[in-house]
Amino acid sequence: MVIPTEDSVITEMTSTLRDWGAMWKQLYVRNEGDLFHRLWHIMNEILDLRRQVLVGHLTHDRMKDVKRHITARLDWGNEQLGLDLVPRKEYAMVDPEDISITELYRLMEHRHRKKDTPVQASSHHLFVQMKSLMCSNLGEELEVIFSLFDSKENRPISERFFLRLNRNGLPKAPDKPERHCSLFVDLGSSELRKDIYITVHIIRIGRMGAGEKKNACSVQYRRPFGCAVLSIADLLTGETKDDLILKVYMCNTESEWYQIHENIIKKLNARYNLTGSNAGLAVSLQLLHGDIEQIRREYSSVFSHGVSITRKLGFSNIIMPGEMRNDLYITIERGEFEKGGKSVARNVEVTMFIVESSGQTLKDFISFGSGEPPASEYHSFVLYHNNSPRWSELLKLPIPVDKFRGAHIRFEFRHCSTKEKGEKKLFGFSFVPLMQEDGRTLPDGTHELIVHKCEENTNLQDTTRYLKLPFSKGILLGNNNQAVKATKESFWITSFLCSTKLTQNGDMLDLLKWRTHPDKITGCLSKLKEIDGSEIVKFLQDTLDTLFGILDENSQKYGSKVFDSLVHIINLLQDSKFHHFKPVMDTYIESHFAGALAYRDLIKVLKWYVDRITEAERQEHIQEVLKAQEYIFKYIVQSRRLFSLATGGQNEEEFRCCIQELLMSVRFFLSQESKGSGALSQSQAVFLSSFPAVYSELLKLFDVREVANLVQDTLGSLPTIVHVDDALQAVKLQCIGKTVESQLYTNPDSRYILLPVVLHHLHMHLQEQKDLIMCARILSNVFCLIKKNSSEKSVLEEIDVIVASLLDILLRTILEITSRPQPSGSTMRLQFQDVTGEFVACLLSLLRQMTDRHYQQLLDSFNTKEELRDFLLQIFTVFRILIRPEMFPKDWTVMRLVANNVIITTVLYLSDALRKNFLNENFDYKIWDSYFYLAVIFINQLCLQLEMFTPSKKKKVLEKYGDMRVTMGCEIFSMWQNLGEHKLHFIPALIGPFLEVTLIPQPDLRNVMIPIFHDMMDWEQRRSGNFKQVEAKLIDKLDSLMSEGKGDETYRELFNSILLKKIERETWRESGVSLIATVTRLMERLLDYRDCMKMGEVDGKKIGCTVSLLNFYKTELNKEEMYIRYIHKLYDLHLKAQNFTEAAYTLLLYDELLEWSDRPLREFLTYPMQTEWQRKEHLHLAIIQNFDRGKCWENGIILCRKIAEQYESYYDYRNLSKMRMMEASLYDKIMDQQRLEPEFFRVGFYGKKFPFFLRNKEFVCRGHDYERLEAFQQRMLNEFPHAIAMQHANQPDETIFQAEAQYLQIYAVTPIPESQEVLQREGVPDNIKSFYKVNHIWKFRYDRPFHKGTKDKENEFKSLWVERTSLYLVQSLPGISRWFEVEKREVVEMSPLENAIEVLENKNQQLKTLISQCQTRQMQNINPLTMCLNGVIDAAVNGGVSRYQEAFFVKEYILSHPEDGEKIARLRELMLEQAQILEFGLAVHEKFVPQDMRPLHKKLVDQFFVMKSSLGIQEFSACIQASPVHFPNGSPRVCRNSAPASMSPDGTRVIPRRSPLSYPAVNRYSSSSLSSQASAEVSNITGQSESSDEVFNMQPSPSTSSLSSTHSASPNVTSSAPSSARASPLLSDKHKHSRENSCLSPRERPCSAIYPTPVEPSQRLLFNHIGDGALPRSDPNLSAPEKAVNPTPSSWSLDSGKEAKSTAGGGKLPSPPVPPRPAQTASPARHTSSVSPSPAGRSPLKGSVQSFTPSPVEYHSPGLISNSPVLSGSYSSGISSLSRCSTSETSGFENQVNEPSAAPLGSGSGYGGGSEEPVRKESKTPPPYSVYERTLRRPVPLPHSLSIPVTAEPPALPPKPLAARSGHLENGTRRTDPGPRPRPLPRKVSQL
Repeated sequence: MVIPTEDSVITEMTSTLRDWGAMWKQLYVRNEGDLFHRLWHIMNEILDLRRQVLVGHLTHDRMKDVKRHITARLDWGNEQLGLDLVPRKEYAMVDPEDISITELYRLMEHRHRKKDTPVQASSHHLFVQMKSLMCSNLGEELEVIFSLFDSKENRPISERFFLRLNRNGLPKAPDKPERHCSLFVDLGSSELRKDIYITVHIIRIGRMGAGEKKNACSVQYRRPFGCAVLSIADLLTGETKDDLILKVYMCNTESEWYQIHENIIKKLNARYNLTGSNAGLAVSLQLLHGDIEQIRREYSSVFSHGVSITRKLGFSNIIMPGEMRNDLYITIERGEFEKGGKSVARNVEVTMFIVESSGQTLKDFISFGSGEPPASEYHSFVLYHNNSPRWSELLKLPIPVDKFRGAHIRFEFRHCSTKEKGEKKLFGFSFVPLMQEDGRTLPDGTHELIVHKCEENTNLQDTTRYLKLPFSKGILLGNNNQAVKATKESFWITSFLCSTKLTQNGDMLDLLKWRTHPDKITGCLSKLKEIDGSEIVKFLQDTLDTLFGILDENSQKYGSKVFDSLVHIINLLQDSKFHHFKPVMDTYIESHFAGALAYRDLIKVLKWYVDRITEAERQEHIQEVLKAQEYIFKYIVQSRRLFSLATGGQNEEEFRCCIQELLMSVRFFLSQESKGSGALSQSQAVFLSSFPAVYSELLKLFDVREVANLVQDTLGSLPTIVHVDDALQAVKLQCIGKTVESQLYTNPDSRYILLPVVLHHLHMHLQEQKDLIMCARILSNVFCLIKKNSSEKSVLEEIDVIVASLLDILLRTILEITSRPQPSGSTMRLQFQDVTGEFVACLLSLLRQMTDRHYQQLLDSFNTKEELRDFLLQIFTVFRILIRPEMFPKDWTVMRLVANNVIITTVLYLSDALRKNFLNENFDYKIWDSYFYLAVIFINQLCLQLEMFTPSKKKKVLEKYGDMRVTMGCEIFSMWQNLGEHKLHFIPALIGPFLEVTLIPQPDLRNVMIPIFHDMMDWEQRRSGNFKQVEAKLIDKLDSLMSEGKGDETYRELFNSILLKKIERETWRESGVSLIATVTRLMERLLDYRDCMKMGEVDGKKIGCTVSLLNFYKTELNKEEMYIRYIHKLYDLHLKAQNFTEAAYTLLLYDELLEWSDRPLREFLTYPMQTEWQRKEHLHLAIIQNFDRGKCWENGIILCRKIAEQYESYYDYRNLSKMRMMEASLYDKIMDQQRLEPEFFRVGFYGKKFPFFLRNKEFVCRGHDYERLEAFQQRMLNEFPHAIAMQHANQPDETIFQAEAQYLQIYAVTPIPESQEVLQREGVPDNIKSFYKVNHIWKFRYDRPFHKGTKDKENEFKSLWVERTSLYLVQSLPGISRWFEVEKREVVEMSPLENAIEVLENKNQQLKTLISQCQTRQMQNINPLTMCLNGVIDAAVNGGVSRYQEAFFVKEYILSHPEDGEKIARLRELMLEQAQILEFGLAVHEKFVPQDMRPLHKKLVDQFFVMKSSLGIQEFSACIQASPVHFPNGSPRVCRNSAPASMSPDGTRVIPRRSPLSYPAVNRYSSSSLSSQASAEVSNITGQSESSDEVFNMQPSPSTSSLSSTHSASPNVTSSAPSSARASPLLSDKHKHSRENSCLSPRERPCSAIYPTPVEPSQRLLFNHIGDGALPRSDPNLSAPEKAVNPTPSSWSLDSGKEAKSTAGGGKLPSPPVPPRPAQTASPARHTSSVSPSPAGRSPLKGSVQSFTPSPVEYHSPGLISNSPVLSGSYSSGISSLSRCSTSETSGFENQVNEPSAAPLGSGSGYGGGSEEPVRKESKTPPPYSVYERTLRRPVPLPHSLSIPVTAEPPALPPKPLAARSGHLENGTRRTDPGPRPRPLPRKVSQL
């Protein structure tokens, strides 16, 4: 064995500091600055102390002190850092293996209590520091006197603290702190109460009257000045009272000065007033707690500077032996004097001297108080003209004992004249001797002294002349019998002696001088009991000598009297005041006692008393005797030893017999039962309480075994009847306890004799559950003596006895006390905790001591299996209780590890008994279940999770105990294998607990436990042919356990690999693999979910992960309850992130599972117990509220209608009314409130480092309000800080997919609304359209330009193709998440010609919209129109449109592309159309252009004519008038009878002549950008920032591909239009536009997905405003009808009242179905070959509600429907908020949709009245809200709540509630579902 030479404290210090080091740095990281700095200081202190110890130059005491400091600091640091409590013995760490567990528990508890509860100090001290007296009229020296005053008893309780102040009111000796600081010591706790006051009396030294002239008198007198008072209760708060200002009062009449402090305390205001308005006494006060030595240590600075000590009056509460005091306190009370022939009363001054017997004055023995050194004489203060003065001044006379005899005090009385001389005239004196002739001192009390008159010149130095005179009235001096003359003059004093050497008691003196008066012996012994205890203890040794002297003199006569006196003195020392004198008596017995024969008399008298106990009526005296038995035995034993020494051991046998007889008498009296009277039992109790103290005395004379037998017999004679007096029971137990703690019990020989009687009494008490605290203490002491691993035979036998007697009752006791309800009071709870802990420690001690033999004997001792079963169940239950976290405080890891070690050892022993006795036919489920349950919670204990420990702690634990979890795991596996077919009883119950065990990150444990799941699957398969139960339980438990933080990726892999390997050869392998795969996939998702949830803020990752898990539970596992739980978790996440729309969609999922039925639902999550109808109603209202907050009002309206139907069917008109009002308010919000339109971004997550639900997938995400591409990209990179942003938009290759990294690919995409009907309908305000542009979007688009074939440097448009990628999502946006996965992607290529057509269409529409807005004054300034015109005209002049002509109108192209004839014609048409629009636009511009921009306008007009000539256009209609377009109905609605199509389907183009311009609105605001210089000019003029390339380019390439943008939105941008509408790829310098190389779409520019061009703010504002997005115009994948060309389906007029003229085309398209209109309005005009436009407009729709179900097939009219930007990216919903706010109605000129007339109509009917039914049937309005549907794709089930059912005409009266409720309304027509549906959820929710 290696023994370290280093001190154990040093070793601990080193390892602790290492542990702290790492944690200390973490404090800094966690920003816990305060603890960081405190710990830093403590660590430095410890290092400093360590150096001192290592140097080794410390004394033993100093070393002890240093170690105390070190351990205190170590413990403090451990506590602050949450580390373990270290058990210590004498500052060194204790190894728990070296001591018993009970002792370990006590050490831990002692340290814990020390930490928790500070010990209340019994002693207190008051520190006083005088600062100054502040008063305006000073100028004289002052004396300040502090003392403590008890107002309850009206007396001072302390000496005085006296100090002098100079004329300025400051201490006279500031350099001597002891002169102005004092400590009032030894205040008991009883004196800290509010009626104890600090009183301050102030005396001035000067003239008689305060206002006298300075020369009036040269003599100075002590005169009253003022008094201040403070209650000590004000200091009990514990704060230092620095600079406390006390008010100073003066009495109104001087004669009341003696009681001024009482008047102030009683607040008798009439008797005193303030000395001055600003008078105050500045003091500092502090209350200190603890004994004086402790105070000296803790406040060493106070003592080192110097402080005077002010004691209590008289002795302190505890008198210490050896304390030397001889203080006489004299209070000068009052006097009564005659006038002495004067007309006024005298001014009397008293002077006091102490005169010794020789007549000399004693020097320096008069103390005024603690602050000043003693003086030789005292002068009282003078009261003006007062013949009955009262002084009440207290003085202390510390006269030595040897000076006392013969000394006297003389008082001289003088009249102080106030005349100029100021002389003091002696007129009388008094005296009093300090000691009487018989040796007694002056008795305490008040004495009236005679005032002897004398002349002024009388010489009092000759004391003999007056000492013979009487001094006190009524008392004669000596034998002088002369009568005292009657005198009126008297003088009163009060004396009080506090002396350890002198006595005032005559009886005491008589006893000590017994030999001089033998006849008084009996009387003196009788009077001893009446003498004050302090007098007896002062002369203790002399008194004891006297008693034993008398006993030796005549034992027969005085034996019993001396015995009684001795008993009185012994019991006197039991008093707490004299407790410290016991050692004095012990010393006397050992060293001074000489009564060698006394033992005979003492035994005889004691036995006489014991024999008479049972008969005696009054037991008080006998009880006094029994109480004193310890010291009586001490005297007996010492006397016998002295006798033996003197005689050589004679009469030994006789002495033994006497003792035996005495104990026989004791046994007899103990065995008596108390019959009715309690006196006998009280005597028994008194005897038992002091009997154990006798053992040590008996051992001095007898052998250990003899004494043990004597004690055993004595204790055994106690009555064992249960109904004995409770008080006696408790004392009996205390006696047993003291016996166990005694020296006698520590000896193994005697212990074996005493143990049975101890255990017998313990068993009895435990059975009754009485005095448990005492029982626990006794048991602890019993086990403390049995050391661990003691293999001595005696110890093993003791364990046998204890096991047989106590194990069972101990288990029952622990079960009993832990099952009781815990008391609420903190003190009670502490006691409860103590007793439980102690019993537990005892049980653990016992089990640790038990060997194989003991366990075997124990198990054999059970007669039946039932008994064994009960025992095992009991012990397993107790073990489960011991494992509870609350069993021990959290920092008691040492104790927990010891307990666990004992438990696992015991369980290993008992598992054999389980296997042998309770298997096969004797199988007992309950006991096996209890065993497994115990084993599982054992392994799961927090204190055994070594992974959480510091490396050093983990190493220590593994070295000492190993990993107990693995041991227990192996035991579980072994026991499981033994079960055989009984395993079925535990499936599926044990799946959860075993799963929890396997989740612990201990590889060995996992390897042992995971195979059990294979076994369970196997047995379940045998029983029921499947293992559905196993699967269900595994899935349920996994969720809860993993959400608690258990499990990891390693576990998932291990679970998968171990089980797959195990089931390889099983017949049920396939279903097994399926189960394992399902569970593994669930683990993947749960781990991802847990990792995401660890992050602080709600982000997309958290939401995406929750969605993934939610869908997994629904589709793959069909776990309805878990599905609903995660719906609500997702809902909470959305609310936290303020995604209100998504929150509403999420809650809809739960709503759809419910029906409007009265089925009762149980309480679930936050929902109370309610019916299904109530819950669905609650959900509807919550969803509506969230749709409202998310500004998705259209969806809210549908739900309002649904719930209104329910209210109507129940005739709940109150709620119906509210719901209709809510619905109305939502309509108002749609029209009145501003809505921002989000952008959409495509995000690809590539690489293996992404969570499972994102890995190698692409998503489309709905951005936040105002969020641009750059901001979105930054947000994604913040969410995935390790991700790398990919700098291109191409699909990544396999290496990226498989990389151990994270790659993000982000670019903006354009939403393609599914339904175009609302968007293309005329007169629908933008506020309404904006909803349909960005809601219910399944499809998104992204365009990438590229060159095919050789690139023409002169004209890049010839080879510039566009790759258009369409993305289809699994669910429409918005939905339950802000992003959804891309399910399918389609890529098509657009030819250069198609591209050119689309760009021109878009530009034309944009121009028309701006012109319209300008005309209708919707535009606040004209800048946007100016810029647009400038961009198009300038670009065209510099090349622009002519590039298209060069590319597509040349002969070569037409010949080589015969199939493009139609398209070429269309392009030409558009170019001419653009020229017409521009001409009209310039006319409008001229009207509104401000003066300062006229030059620019002129320049534009000039350039326009150049452009026209380049296009070969000579002249347009002569009747162009720049008048605003007029809308008859006040809304910017198009005239229904517009010009027919200007191009027939067969391709013949028709050029309209002399017709007003009529063109549809455009969707985007982008101008041709070939003239970038001109556009720059415009921006300079209009104050806008530079516009983007893309906008001026009409380039079909989207900037959707951008990954990052070089410019963020300017501050004035309020639009939330997608960035794709504004940002095109950036050009390299060589591709910059110039006038030489001008074209409409510079296709040569490289399209970068990464670097988009900055966007002009004004354009951003306008984008969203115009038109609607639709399918691409020239998409080759579209069907034939979709590709039909219809260039001008509707027209618009310049003049409000004039007819729009148009030339008929060669053919016409069938007119579309017309929406219904009210009867009074003009019927819709059909298109004919030549039609004049009707001036009548059309009012908005009235009278019918649109159907909410779309038609199954919808043909999108090609023409102008395809107005979505092609290359410039996302169609933009406009200047969303800005334009809407600034205009009354924001829609521009709308298109009329052209559809084949045969197209099927929507079958849904509206909610109108009966008369409007035909109208409703014709109605073809798409629903405002189709949640999960879109054309020709696999639909996800539509949320039930948001589909409007088909209903018959409403009846005249509402239907009856029941009828209405029973018939379930069917949904409207839905799309067919070509794809496979996911596994559906059951419609009903099982009681959720």
